[in-house]
Amino acid sequence: MAETFRDQQFIEFVVKSLVNHPEDVKTDRTVDERGVLITLHVNQEDMGYVIGRSGQTARALRILLKIVGAKENARVNLKIYEPEDMRREHQERRATSVGAAPAGPQTHGEAGLVTDKDLEDLGI
Repeated sequence: MAETFRDQQFIEFVVKSLVNHPEDVKTDRTVDERGVLITLHVNQEDMGYVIGRSGQTARALRILLKIVGAKENARVNLKIYEPEDMRREHQERRATSVGAAPAGPQTHGEAGLVTDKDLEDLGI
């Protein structure tokens, strides 16, 4: 069995606690002249949990991992592995949902905007 290090154990523990498929969490650790790189592999369905809204969860994981590395006098970075075809599918799905025309005509109220009738109901 390959040796696991404290930083690698830490990130695996935290990510397994976040995802729905903890059995699919795997890390690869490489060391070079720039420091330690931990590559995180997760199930594609769990990618959103690991990255978080606007990347906030991934950013927090990186910060915590740097702190763990600093205790060992090592510069540690985290890379979240995402297959290229999955990224392309996500971008295509996002482009079609953003650029899609609404199904049928909508009034302002149905589109989530405030209408004059809404203001009348409030007494404004």
